[in-house]
Formats: sequence, C-alpha cells, structure tokens
Amino acid sequence: MLDTKPLLLDTDFPPIYREKTQILQVNLGYLCNLSCTHCHVNAGPKRTELMSRETVDDVLAYIDSHHIQMLDLTGGAPEMNPHFRYMVTEARQRGLKVIDRCNLTILGEEGYEDLAQFLADNEVSIVASLPCYAEQNVNEQRGKGVYQESIEALKQLNRLGYGREPHLPLDLVYNPNGAFLPPNQQALEQDYKARLFDEHGIEFNQLLTITNMPISRFGGMLLSKGLYDDYITLLKENFSENNMHSVMCKTLISIDWQGYVYDCDFNQMLDMPLAHNGNSIATDKPKSHISDLLNADLSGESIIIGEHCYGCTAGQGSSCGGALDA
Repeated sequence: MLDTKPLLLDTDFPPIYREKTQILQVNLGYLCNLSCTHCHVNAGPKRTELMSRETVDDVLAYIDSHHIQMLDLTGGAPEMNPHFRYMVTEARQRGLKVIDRCNLTILGEEGYEDLAQFLADNEVSIVASLPCYAEQNVNEQRGKGVYQESIEALKQLNRLGYGREPHLPLDLVYNPNGAFLPPNQQALEQDYKARLFDEHGIEFNQLLTITNMPISRFGGMLLSKGLYDDYITLLKENFSENNMHSVMCKTLISIDWQGYVYDCDFNQMLDMPLAHNGNSIATDKPKSHISDLLNADLSGESIIIGEHCYGCTAGQGSSCGGALDA
C-alpha cells in the first residue's frame, strides 16, 4: 500500500496546544470482521494486534490518577478484544461515560449474540458506522451484504431501547465515499432519519459526519489514483480558523493497542507519538507509554501536527464527535 506519511510531515498548519485531558480514546486492536475502504487503521479479519489485559489495567490506572470523563473504545472491532467487557465494566464502575465505536455487523457474528444486551445493561453509548442510508453505497465501502446486516443490528438495538431511551444513545457515522468533504451534518441527519425510519422503522439520536483523512488505506487510494494533491488542496482551501478552537486533540489522548500515547487516532496510525517534556518520562524513550504518564499534566504542551490536520479543520470541521460547527 502506498504511504502518504512522507508527504504529510512538512506542513504550514498552525500550532495547537493541549488543554486538560478529559477523554481517553483507546484502540483495543486492529482485528475486525470487516475491511472497509475508508478505514484509516487498515483493520481486518487477518490482523492479530490486540491490547493485553496488562495494558488494559495500565489504562485503568491512568483513569484512576486523572479526572477522566469519557472512555472512547475503538479498533478494529473493539468488541473482538477478549478484554473488552472487562474494560467496559471497570470503566462504568468508575462512573465514566463509555463509547463503543461499533461496526454494527459484529452484533450478528457467531459468539457475539449477547453483545448488544451487554452494552445495554452497562448503558454503553454506541457510535455506529453507517456511511450511507443507501444500500449500494454502504456495500461498496464495507462489503457485500453489510448494509442489510447493519439494518438488522440497528433494529436489534432499537428493541433494547437504543436511540429511544435517554440513557441509551445511538449515534451513526457518515464517511464520504470518495475524495470530497462531508455535506452539512444537520441536513444530512434529517435525510438519514427520514429514510431509515420510513424504510426500516429505525430511530437514532445524532448523525456524525467525519472527513476522510489522507492516510492509511484511504491515503493509499488517493496516491494510486493520482488524487492526493487535489484532495490536500481541497482540505486547505476549506480551512476554517473557527474550527481550531474545538479540535478533539486538545482534550483527548489516543492510546494504541500496546499502550503508547498519541495526540489523536490519526497520529497513532501515522506513528507520530505524543511529545511529552515532563520529568516523569525517561529521555531515552522514543514513545510515551500510558504507564509513564500517571503523574503527568499534559496541559499546555504542543500537539504534533501534519498536513492531515487540515482534514479536521476543513469546512464544518471533523472530529470523532462529528462536525465541529454543527
């Protein structure tokens, strides 16, 4: 696969500085039952990287030593990590809001039949990938038959109260099926709600539009088709200074499956680790491990940037919580 990282390092993107960390986004591994074209982590059924129980406990120790408000679990399919339920249970006992970034189809896989009930019992918020309300577009991005499996999973979640009860939020994620920016989030949300309810009786809370980053699988596609330069130009021409105030990296740290720490999930995939200058980190370590940061305050430190950062600040903005100016 072609690599865009060498093209991203030299950037004129403005500097960003950290605020108080409130959110831990934890990648539990790259194992997934799907191989989506827009996946920026190159996840798939043949990946073997999975977070160990020891590293899960390191993350919990960090939570205990900091005032963390939210645990955002991602992958791959995070539910395929054998320690997923342990981590969810421990975090909920600590009073954290827990988000499961679910691909929906995992709920119908053999061995996961009780997963939806587990999520509901623990009041886990679900952010589910459904890159379009049209069957053809979803199957093109995610594989044949994925749309219908996703619809059945959404119906199952609705029956449990997701998208209907206030303590069981269900949000959907839209990714563009190509080298263009997402449309207006609020307008597209209304389209999603109308189509999914009229055609399938499905209800959900919010639609989150997320810009495709010029990295990993999507970045390789851009290079192979000669679209990379045009896409970067598109991101830069649509840069909005207003989005700089609310980019997710200011209050979030991303943790990879081995426990190493990054400013965001995209930097994690580019192997651009968080730079911490505090005395608690040994100077001979190229990366900071979450266990090294138990007593560290990252507020005010510089965030590692690259050309891909324009993806979060173009147009209406983009984050793991959707558009920034919605």
